[in-house]
Amino acid sequence: MGNALLRAAAAAVFAVGVSSASLAGDEPTRRAGDGIAPPPPPSILFGDFFARVAESGLFTDFKSFVDATPRQAPGKILGDYRAHTPRSNAALGIFVQRNFVLQEPADTPAPPPGLPIEQHIAALWPILTRSTPAVPAYSSALPLPQPYVVPGGRFTEIYYWDSYFTMLGLGPREATLRNGMVDDFAYMIRTYGHIPNGSRTYYLSRSQPPFFFKMAGLAGDGDEAAGDARFLPELKAEYAYWMKGENAVTAGHALRNVVAMPDGSVLNRYWDERDTPRDEMYPNDVAAAGNSQEPARVLYRNIGAAAESGWDFSSRWLRDDKTLATIETTDIVPVDLNSLLFGLEQAIARGCQRANDQACVRDYADRASRRRTAMSRYLWGNGAFFDYDWASGTRRDVLSAATLYPLFTGEADPNQARAVADVVRARLLRPGGLATTENHTGQQWDAPNGWAPLQWIAVEGLLRYGETDLANDIATRWLATVIASYQATGRLVEKYNVDDSNGKGGGGEYKLQDGFGWTNGVTIALLKLCPHAASDNLRHCSQ
Repeated sequence: MGNALLRAAAAAVFAVGVSSASLAGDEPTRRAGDGIAPPPPPSILFGDFFARVAESGLFTDFKSFVDATPRQAPGKILGDYRAHTPRSNAALGIFVQRNFVLQEPADTPAPPPGLPIEQHIAALWPILTRSTPAVPAYSSALPLPQPYVVPGGRFTEIYYWDSYFTMLGLGPREATLRNGMVDDFAYMIRTYGHIPNGSRTYYLSRSQPPFFFKMAGLAGDGDEAAGDARFLPELKAEYAYWMKGENAVTAGHALRNVVAMPDGSVLNRYWDERDTPRDEMYPNDVAAAGNSQEPARVLYRNIGAAAESGWDFSSRWLRDDKTLATIETTDIVPVDLNSLLFGLEQAIARGCQRANDQACVRDYADRASRRRTAMSRYLWGNGAFFDYDWASGTRRDVLSAATLYPLFTGEADPNQARAVADVVRARLLRPGGLATTENHTGQQWDAPNGWAPLQWIAVEGLLRYGETDLANDIATRWLATVIASYQATGRLVEKYNVDDSNGKGGGGEYKLQDGFGWTNGVTIALLKLCPHAASDNLRHCSQ
C-alpha cells in the first residue's frame, strides 16, 4: 500500500484533535463508574506514529497493536518518536516494544480432551471470562463493572451482539455471570449513550445489532416484561440513539442511522460516526481505499457501517455483490436492523405497560405498527424479506439469512412467514445448516459459511410461526456440523462451512478463531431443543 495514502488517512484522523490532557500524562487508571472520559482511540492519540506502525507490517494482526497498553503518556511517546525517528522497521519494532505492553497471541486454552461437548463448553466459560473493573491509563480498553464472557481468540473484550447468543448457553450455574453481563451493557448505555461494537475506545463510534432488549428479557428469568420494565430507561436510551435525527430528516434522505422513505415513513440503516479507517483494521482499510473508485472517506464510513452490522463483510453491502471496493452499506435499509428495532419498540411498550404508563405504551406500539407497515412495503417481495437500497429506490436481490429476522421478532404476518420458510428451504438450507447467503464471494458472511447466531434466529423464528419441521431440520443439521467438527478437532470455532463435511469456515480478515462464545451458547441452547442430539445421530429434535 502507498505510504502517502496511509499518511493522508492518519492526518485526517489526527485532525479530529486531541486534548492536552490526553497527550500530556494527566490520565489516571480508569475505573467503571468513576466519570473519567475514555481517551481517544489510538489512531487519534498517536497520529503519524500510528500510521508508520500500520505501514511497517510489524503486526500480522494489527489489532495486537491497538490493544497494547502505552507505558507512558502518548505525548511523551510521540515526542520521543519525532525527536529520534526510527529509520528501519527493526528499530521501529524496538521502539514499540519499549513504549507499549503488547498482549501475547490470544490462543484460547483448551479444556481437557475427550469431554462430551456439553462438558467441554461448561469448562470453557471460566476460560473465556474476564473482569476489568479498572483499566490502565491510555489503554484502549473500556472498564466494565461486572465480569463477562469474551468470544475467544483475538477477541479479548466483550462484544455487543455476540454476547446475547453467548448468554443463551449460560445456565443456572452461570446465572450471576449472565445477569452481570446484562448489567455491563446497561452500564455502557448509561455511560456512553449507546452500546459500542465492543468494549474498546476505537469501537465507540458505532454500535452493533441492537439485541439489548433480548438480553433484558433473559434477565427477567422467564418474565420478559419484568426485564423490560427493569431496564426501561436503558431501552429508551438505546432507542433514542438509533433514532437520533428522526425529526430532522426529510423524505428521501438519511441522517445518521435514520432513513426517511419516499412516503415519509422512517426506517433505519447501519452507520459509523467516523469516516476514517478502523483502528483495528487500519492497514486493510487503507489498502481497500487504494483499490476503490469511491472517495476514501465514503469507503471508510461504509466499511465501519458494515462492522456495525456484524456482517463484515457480505455481498449484502456490495454494489456488484462481490467486491469490497463497491461497498455501500449506508445506502441500504437492512432487514435485520429494522426487525430488531421493531422488537425494541415492542419491548419498550411492554415495559411501559408494566410501569402503567399508557401514553408510552401507545407511542411505542404505534411506532412498531408504522415500522411493520413500512417494512412490508419496502422490504417484502418475491416471497421473502430483502434489504432495500434507499439511495436508488430499489429492493436488493441478495437473499440472505437476514430474511428470517422478521420471524424472530414477530414482525412477519403468517403468510409472509410461510413464504419465507419455503424460500429458505429451497435456497438457503444446506447439508450442514443454514447458509448465510447464496453468493460465494470469499467474504466470511457469504456462502458457504454458516454462523451460530443465524441458526438460532432461524430456529426460534420458525418455531414461533409453527414451521417446526424446518426449524428442527436446521437445528439438527447445524448441531451435526458442530459436533462432528468438535469430535474431529476438539475445538469450537466462530463459523463453519455448511456445504462441506469438514465444517471448516473460511474467508474474512483474520484466521479462524477458537473459543467461541456464540457457538458455545447456541450449541447449548439447541441441545436443549434437541436433547438426544449427541446420542441419536441427530435424526430429529425431540419437542
